[in-house]
Amino acid sequence: MRERRGIYAALLLAILPAGCAAAPDARAMRDGIVSTNPCADAMLVELAPGRLRAISAYSHDPRATSLPLAVARRYPATAGTAEEVIALHPALVVTSRFTPLATQAAYARAGLKVLVLDSPTTVAASEAQIRVLANAVDAPARGRAMIARIDAALAAVPRAGPPVETLLFLGGTLANGPDTLLDALMRRAGLSNAARRYGLAYSAPVALETIAAAPPRLILSPERSRGAVLRDKVLARMGARTREAVFPRALVNCGGPTIVPALERLAAIRRRIA
Repeated sequence: MRERRGIYAALLLAILPAGCAAAPDARAMRDGIVSTNPCADAMLVELAPGRLRAISAYSHDPRATSLPLAVARRYPATAGTAEEVIALHPALVVTSRFTPLATQAAYARAGLKVLVLDSPTTVAASEAQIRVLANAVDAPARGRAMIARIDAALAAVPRAGPPVETLLFLGGTLANGPDTLLDALMRRAGLSNAARRYGLAYSAPVALETIAAAPPRLILSPERSRGAVLRDKVLARMGARTREAVFPRALVNCGGPTIVPALERLAAIRRRIA
């Protein structure tokens, strides 16, 4: 997986103009974009790298980023406060629906153009979001190319046999719930979401007792925590035949271009289980 992440980082670095973050040109200063949305960051470094003035601080955090850190750290980061963003005088602010209303009101008072993006729950919705953002930054062709890569990745996943019941942890005891984008990718890769059987209506913590009472066939998690080690011991003592695999934290947060490596990883795990 490290090799795949290295290739992914190298590809992204290759498409970014050298030095674009460190020394933006006159057009970038005049038509600059500031993103306080970490999922928008992952799209904008491909759609408008030369215009991107700043990204979300989450993209500089190894525990939260959806970008290779080598790519993210080519751009300054902000905490998303109105003062920081307004001081950069961007032509466009890309934010999320979780941005406080007071911050959005401050943007409006400053006369900033703002694009608010939600969290898509399907591949189609994520592709629609790419089109909206690509058009907003005058890069429709790059948006179409990004969507084409996603469609190609979807087409490359073979139709599997019976689905493998899987519980996917986003971090700690927090499991991915039904009707999310990640849930849709799991189903496409031939994995059914055990969260449904556990009664989750959305992403939520799952207790060890719940898992022990009805173990899934596969558990995915981003790291080998102490909780994961304890869970392994309990399931092994019970004689459960649950398999475990790593699903990197960088792939759990966003759609857009992250769909491609996330789907490839899920499909590879499904092939090994089969």
